[in-house]
Amino acid sequence: MTVIRRIALTTGEPAGIGPDLCIQLAQTPQKAQLIALVDPMLMQQRADQLNLPLTLIEADLTQPAAVADPGSLYYLPIPLKHEVTPGELNPANSAYVLAMLQLALDNSLSGEFDAIVTAPVHKGVINDAGYSFSGHTEFFADGAGVAKVVMMLATESLRVALATTHLPLKAVSDAITRDSLQQIIHIIDKSLQRQFGLEKPRIAVCGLNPHAGEAGHLGREEIETIQPVIDACHAEGIAVSGAWPADTIFNQDKLKDYDVVLAMFHDQGLPVLKHHGFGRAVNVTLGLPFIRTSVDHGTALDMAGSGKASASSLQAAVDMALSMADSQQNGK
Repeated sequence: MTVIRRIALTTGEPAGIGPDLCIQLAQTPQKAQLIALVDPMLMQQRADQLNLPLTLIEADLTQPAAVADPGSLYYLPIPLKHEVTPGELNPANSAYVLAMLQLALDNSLSGEFDAIVTAPVHKGVINDAGYSFSGHTEFFADGAGVAKVVMMLATESLRVALATTHLPLKAVSDAITRDSLQQIIHIIDKSLQRQFGLEKPRIAVCGLNPHAGEAGHLGREEIETIQPVIDACHAEGIAVSGAWPADTIFNQDKLKDYDVVLAMFHDQGLPVLKHHGFGRAVNVTLGLPFIRTSVDHGTALDMAGSGKASASSLQAAVDMALSMADSQQNGK
């Protein structure tokens, strides 16, 4: 018997392209029950602007999951605080955005959702409204009571995880400690086993400095922090190697020997990943007690309501969430 998964779609910044993308997904056959967390009036207005058919069905989580017909979309209602104009940020709606994330979190922790797939939010406007918010990853980790999670972006053929995420470059070195790096490698190893079906994930770890420190001449982080952790994890039986210079590990001949590359900071790994597969890449949070995937792009305010935005990354995020849920179930 085929299992129908129930996936929460958080529709993101209401003035951005998140609602557009969810409406576009609703136009094509899906393999899961996608439930948009949204104000239904916003979705109907945006569908009219996009000239796309949309029938909204309020979801009943007490009933078995069901797949909507093309042109229809299940939803759970969240009232907007203020009317939305596509492309125009309004801090008054920041509480609405946080409410949709909280609803997704609560129902994932209770087991109602098999996964959360998130459309992009705008961190700046949420902070402008007086809320301390650094991103989906941190929001879900804090809400789930998880001390450490790992951000990973993935395409069909390349995965890049990050040792640090949204930090100024000058703060990166201090943020990379032996304890933190060891936790990150353990999370990557266990998550790729459980949710990606890899029996023994092969992890390549980047150095922090050019040429991985050039034997200490260009920095000592590799010698004092990174390499000792790699050696310790390898001794535990984890298939990890490095520290690799970032300008050589992202060579195709090297990449074929690894399942994931662990980069030390955001712009060391993600430019390569996005050049490789922008629009098809998926942002995955490893280490949560539930599955969370997202798009590889931002709110694209200038495209909201225009019909020009592509839902390819959101569709890839849905597909990856389903694959992860299947692997997780099969691995139990």
